[in-house]
Amino acid sequence: MSGAGERPLLFLDVDGPLIPFGAPPPGGRPVGSAATAPAGAGENPLLARLNPQHGRRLSGLACDLVWATTWMADANEVIAPGLGLPTLPVVEWPDSDEDGPLHWKTRGLVEWAAGRSFVWVDDEITEVDRVWVSTHHPGRALLHRVDPRRGLTDADFDIIGDWLAGRGPVAGRIAPGVCVSGEHAVGPPA
Repeated sequence: MSGAGERPLLFLDVDGPLIPFGAPPPGGRPVGSAATAPAGAGENPLLARLNPQHGRRLSGLACDLVWATTWMADANEVIAPGLGLPTLPVVEWPDSDEDGPLHWKTRGLVEWAAGRSFVWVDDEITEVDRVWVSTHHPGRALLHRVDPRRGLTDADFDIIGDWLAGRGPVAGRIAPGVCVSGEHAVGPPA
């Protein structure tokens, strides 16, 4: 079954998108602030970098959330509670010795999607992944690279939300290589 009538998936990485690696942007939320850290952040200092508002914003998107992270099932035990998210499905990664320019998650995500439209939010997506998905995935896909120094921003949520709502230049099934605000939407040409 292609899953064309189902809600799109949103494959979500943790390190980079939800746990940024850099200092906060000017005027941004202080990283590691006790006032903004989610409950349980004391156990792992990186968890203080989670923005609890991201859970509400992610839950409000018109898609089904799926963990696509090396945190695997730990994302449900450690990350989800800090964001106020329910238990989410988790992509299980096969052992792979594949080398090359294609990201090691790409094939698994296309296989997991099984034809459903999807957004992949990660900090390691490259043009090679976009091209590969455009030729191997029959549905719509938005491969959205997040700046790992900042994590998810309002602009990222706007791009993802617009794509999911079918608005904007990245909304449709467009040819690979079309660039909008530094992002590429991939899918078979309309």
